[in-house]
Amino acid sequence: MTPNADRLEIWAVDGIGDVRAGDDIAALISATDPGLVDGDVVVVTSKIVSKAEARMFDGDREAAIDSEAVRVVATRGDTRIVETRHGFVLAAAGVDASNVPAGLVALLPEAPDRSAGRIRAGLRRRLGVTVAVIVTDTFGRPWRNGLTDVAIGAAGISPLLDHRGQVDQHGHSLEMTVTAIADEIASAAELVKGKLDGRPVAVLRGLTYAVDPEGRGASALVRPADEDMFRLGTVEARRTAVTARRTVRQFTDESVDREAVGRAIAAAITAPAPHHTTPWRFVVVTERTKGLLDAMLDAWTADLRNDGFTEEQISRRVRRGDLLRGAPMLVVPCLVTTAGAHDYPEGRRSQAEREMFLVSMGAAVENLLVTLAADGLGSAWVSSTMFCKPVVRDVLELPGDWDPMGAVAIGRPAAAPQERPAREHTEFVIDR
Repeated sequence: MTPNADRLEIWAVDGIGDVRAGDDIAALISATDPGLVDGDVVVVTSKIVSKAEARMFDGDREAAIDSEAVRVVATRGDTRIVETRHGFVLAAAGVDASNVPAGLVALLPEAPDRSAGRIRAGLRRRLGVTVAVIVTDTFGRPWRNGLTDVAIGAAGISPLLDHRGQVDQHGHSLEMTVTAIADEIASAAELVKGKLDGRPVAVLRGLTYAVDPEGRGASALVRPADEDMFRLGTVEARRTAVTARRTVRQFTDESVDREAVGRAIAAAITAPAPHHTTPWRFVVVTERTKGLLDAMLDAWTADLRNDGFTEEQISRRVRRGDLLRGAPMLVVPCLVTTAGAHDYPEGRRSQAEREMFLVSMGAAVENLLVTLAADGLGSAWVSSTMFCKPVVRDVLELPGDWDPMGAVAIGRPAAAPQERPAREHTEFVIDR
């Protein structure tokens, strides 16, 4: 069923009064004789749901935010944008001190969809009507000033209207349009409820809507993390990308977006380098991966046999190549120091300068890995190519002055990487 309406009516419900812990919201609404009919949408401010469900915090507001947040997305001054356990991203985790007794702050309902379902069932039981219920809260919006009410809980109404595949009046097929119908209703209802009028419930009439056959409620409005293009968009989020980056040891067969790798390489070449040089080159390997790894394996095996290693020892050591072999793409960072550096007596480069170039290459590789992680790509940096540089140059047809400095395996992680063990930075710092 496609939501539609030629004419809508929206009005606030008077007489709800002060709500206390343990109150039945459906009973409070029913007592006002709201004149509900089948198909109405009842819109309820989350604040009174929180009060009725005793979702009040007695203590410091910052501590309340800490208790509700699972991830800090951004901060500026005293303002924190966080993600809650529900998946909502909003300021202060929805913790609010307005319209509550002094010394208390209100938390968002524990399960807003369930709360909406209880209110809907209560209204049907008390008034004999089948309505939809939407629980709302006020959110800010990235890139736009001003606040607006959105749906954080819903029952009896599909919160999204999917227009994809439909054809407009000009014959164009809609490919991206999914309308947040529940959010539109929440914002419209706020126009009659108001922030200061003490009218936390509104009714919308005249809309024909689908009835959420899957029962997903407003949780369907929360964008999954892997589809969120703006998940890592602030200084704090970039820090998260740094700390969340882990070595991936198993990849899926999914192809890698070359543009994402290009962005990572663009970040890599912003690394500091000595003497205004640009000592980095990156070889993107897709077609020659098997040939490269086979040639490297032969070289390693021959060297290890010459050094007297047993076949079992050789097998263990060359197994590291399996990680590279399972990746859809390899990038081989190469150090090139023959141009733009200072000259030294007898044409020899000092050990100090060589070390500066190596540090620069390390910084470039780190930029590469972190940017890949920010784009949702997994990676593993393996030092293998450093042990058979002539072979790598030959297979990849590289200039003689290109110095392969390992290989970076890139792809979609086949499983979530292991969490990084917690470490205090003070363990690695001494003050003098």
